[in-house]
Amino acid sequence: MAKSGTGRPSRAGAVRRGTKGSKAVGSGGQGRQALEGKKPTPKAEDRPYHPAGKAKAARERLAAAGGGKGARTGGRSSNDRGQGQDAPRNAPARRVKKADDSEIVTGRNSVVEALRAHIPATALYVAFRVEVDERVKEALSLANKRGIPVMEVMRPELDRLSGHDSVHQGLALKVPPYEYAHPETLLDEVLAKHKTPLFVALDGITDPRNLGAIIRSTAAFGGHGVIVPQRRSVGVTASAWKTSAGAAARTPVAMASNLTQTLKAFKARGVFVIGLDGDGDVSLPGLDFADGPIVVVVGNEGKGLSRLVTETCDAVVSIPISSGTESLNAGIAASVTLYEIARQRSQ
Repeated sequence: MAKSGTGRPSRAGAVRRGTKGSKAVGSGGQGRQALEGKKPTPKAEDRPYHPAGKAKAARERLAAAGGGKGARTGGRSSNDRGQGQDAPRNAPARRVKKADDSEIVTGRNSVVEALRAHIPATALYVAFRVEVDERVKEALSLANKRGIPVMEVMRPELDRLSGHDSVHQGLALKVPPYEYAHPETLLDEVLAKHKTPLFVALDGITDPRNLGAIIRSTAAFGGHGVIVPQRRSVGVTASAWKTSAGAAARTPVAMASNLTQTLKAFKARGVFVIGLDGDGDVSLPGLDFADGPIVVVVGNEGKGLSRLVTETCDAVVSIPISSGTESLNAGIAASVTLYEIARQRSQ
């Protein structure tokens, strides 16, 4: 091994520091700033990354948008331009439909609610020798008044029509494919009535029973609609109709061709976007912005919120649960959050 001038072994690439002739580097007041003390901590609402700061920013966006009043009636806003992935302003996104893509709504409550809402049904199926109760009587009466054909079929045939895993209770209704609204059209309608918007957006929910449960909870706690993305998400199927217990007839469902861009458009109009996640930085009971316009985003049953949606949210909220429970079902999480928002709004 080569020897240095001092008799010590040298390593290839080693650099000696502090040799003669070199300028020594002193502390030079490196800790002076620490000794001077820190400046006063900014208020929570003045910190842009704090949930209170995001809530303040949302209120400022709402004020800049005119307080949500004077809703648009047509055309595209400046926020819509350049978003090539979004559908035209007044043209709801649509799934590709087959030649006959009718749905069979099953269950007595769901059928009666659909008939009450004047869903353009094409046929009412009644099981042979069905046990007649008040709901069956009302369904028959409404169908007769509207001229909807009533067909009595054997139970095996009704099982086949409704799917063998569906409990039809002897009653089924054939309805056309669901007509989805445009998300911003729903927002326009709520603002035009001078109400405080409350929507639920689904990020990759694939279980129709979760969609049905969320539609039902949205209706129960004063929500104004549900938003589903066009891709990688369940739509309003017969199973969703069934789980919603007829609430799908009263609560509109909108389809977004690009969920992230839709959420950004809502934010530009003063709506506060919160996502639900177990690792959220805000605890549900601590919401201090529940009285403002809100969109609650519920993530996929297994993966949770996607990265882009998480980055778009103004706040990520967690629901406190016991340590023995790993997580909440998506439908239950949405219900708990909607209840808390409704509770705070009623105070």
